[in-house]
Amino acid sequence: MEEQDLFDLITARIQDKVIQYDKGKIKVGVSNHHVHVSRENLDILYGTDYALTQKSKLGQPGQFAAKETVTLKGPKGEFKNVRILGPIRRQSQVEISKTDSFRLGIAAPITLSGHLEGTPGITLIGPRGSVELPQGVIIAKRHIHMTPAQAAERGLHDNQIVSVETFGERQGVLGDVVIRVSEASALEIHVDVDEANACSLKNKDYVMICPESY
Repeated sequence: MEEQDLFDLITARIQDKVIQYDKGKIKVGVSNHHVHVSRENLDILYGTDYALTQKSKLGQPGQFAAKETVTLKGPKGEFKNVRILGPIRRQSQVEISKTDSFRLGIAAPITLSGHLEGTPGITLIGPRGSVELPQGVIIAKRHIHMTPAQAAERGLHDNQIVSVETFGERQGVLGDVVIRVSEASALEIHVDVDEANACSLKNKDYVMICPESY
């Protein structure tokens, strides 16, 4: 093999490795406890036809942290100033961590967002009124958002389970990560505060999808 041919082959292989590395990198979004509210519940908490005020944009298109907050009240304790995330949803949903569940006294299941059947309820307290949610408290299952094109590029599909590797002082592997595919997505893994602290992760860090996990 000529020297130039060998150089071109090595260069091509390096470029291929870089491409595969970039495909595997996933930006981290750390979720603290928060609330998604329905129109009906927001009317009670903040007043009829109240409009949420955007405080900051989130990683997913069209989603934002609102200036408005509520108090979460459980059987054993409460959290004040819990952020509402917009936009308004069809059903109210409260996302907490396992540590939060002990303080509140609520046995929340680990499940996907929107899977609320059979979940425990909680009291939401706002400046204008309170709401007794009959269900809706969950510990969000860690998941990766991506578009159909991003999924196809990586050979992945909606609801597929993968593992990811974390880096840094507490390097490790997180398994049972769900792929969530939709057009209205940005490439990002969502973990809660417990998971982030265990692996020393923060917003905008990166993890890698383990290729051997799928």
